[in-house]
Amino acid sequence: MNKVETIFGEPSERTVPGVLTWLRQSKYASIAWLAVRVWVGCMWFQAGWAKVFGAENPYFLHHNGAGVAGFAGHGIPAYSWWGSLMHSFVVPNASWIAVIVAFGELAIGIGLVAGFMTRTAAVCSLLLLFTYIMSGTASVCAFYALCALIVLATWRTSSWFGVDGLIAGFRQRRRNAVPVEAAPVAAETSELVSVG
Repeated sequence: MNKVETIFGEPSERTVPGVLTWLRQSKYASIAWLAVRVWVGCMWFQAGWAKVFGAENPYFLHHNGAGVAGFAGHGIPAYSWWGSLMHSFVVPNASWIAVIVAFGELAIGIGLVAGFMTRTAAVCSLLLLFTYIMSGTASVCAFYALCALIVLATWRTSSWFGVDGLIAGFRQRRRNAVPVEAAPVAAETSELVSVG
């Protein structure tokens, strides 16, 4: 084991290259990560809007989720076990899964654009993209997944401009606030009045 440590070094003593640290923590790089976060959020918002309010509405919120049933039933899955899952679980339950997909895409888009619950929105984006890729959709899903990974890896700076940044700033100001002490109140003394 010592030979391996001699050749490769101790893993706990490795440092992150300065460029990667700068990319994750820089206020200037946060503008680029903001652009990535908002762009992928707009794409999710647009897809969710089409399913909830737009042209795809009848296929997702009506007609027993025909959009999801068609997607799951006619796609070419990446693995046979995934295809079995699609045919045995998703197709029979397409009506409620379609509602979750439509409102989920809309919520992911709103979360990423507003910078609200950024990490959760990015993880949900990755999970939804995983199901799309496994179901045989190879369009732009991989690029969206890359963008979601970037947002997830740089969430501190990518959400600096957003609701998460406002909440974090509020918590930081509150944590660092110096408590104001009340001025000491002078004890009241009552004078005794003698009646005489």
